[in-house]
Amino acid sequence: MTIPTYIAHDGTKVPQIGFGTYKLKGYDGVESIQSALEAGYRYLDSAYNYENEATVGEAIRRSGIPRDEIQVASKLPGRYHKYDDALVTIQESLMRANLDYYDFYLIHWPNPKEDHYVEAWQALIEAQRRGYIKNLGVSNFLPEHIDRIERETGVLPVVNQVEMHPYFQQKAQRAYHEEKGIITQSWSPFVRANEKIDKSVLENEDIKAVAAKYDKSAGQTILRWQTQLGAMPIPKSSKKARQIENLDFFDFKLDEEDLAVFDRLDKPDGRAANQDPAVYQEF
Repeated sequence: MTIPTYIAHDGTKVPQIGFGTYKLKGYDGVESIQSALEAGYRYLDSAYNYENEATVGEAIRRSGIPRDEIQVASKLPGRYHKYDDALVTIQESLMRANLDYYDFYLIHWPNPKEDHYVEAWQALIEAQRRGYIKNLGVSNFLPEHIDRIERETGVLPVVNQVEMHPYFQQKAQRAYHEEKGIITQSWSPFVRANEKIDKSVLENEDIKAVAAKYDKSAGQTILRWQTQLGAMPIPKSSKKARQIENLDFFDFKLDEEDLAVFDRLDKPDGRAANQDPAVYQEF
């Protein structure tokens, strides 16, 4: 399967869909990630705080797929934003995964109250200079945070991974990314029901009606919607059938009426867990 790509402001290419590895650990996790690679995924998203970088690295080795055909990402936790700590943490990330380099390394959250994210960004720039990282990114950064790191370092991120799903569509954030040539990655594309959301987005009747029109699942329809908006969803599944299903959505296109259905689902307070990057702290 050939997955279409996005191109960032610096010419970096990424597939239009990646594979999330959150909570995939140990030998079961290795098998799930191997299965995803066999299905056709070529972008694996991890993080230091997921505690599974070794699992990701082992799955890559067992897959037999050449390393340069797989893009691997990890993320820097908030407790290691200080410059020297960040460099050591990136080295630890590499050693955990037994990789020579990461294709992408992101700052997981800006933690603006601590206000060390510029220092962390400077460390990522140095890590790139040393060959630890090919491409630099951020996660959960607001435009004001990205403007500041660009102003103080002259370096823009290639990607920004943010919460994005039908109930929280990030229109202003995505418009900012498009203007800057930053690729929008979306975590939690299939946001689950919780104390704020009374029904899983996969069970939303309006989305299911759109999906039925194309003989697709709700999940495939959400992924098609995301990519038509120019976003790169990062779904996760440990089940091979679902992994394959989540790649099978490039053969249809939503029309304006369908997009209007999604547009009506957006909520100003649609974040699933009140994780506002302006105040949220992650360590």
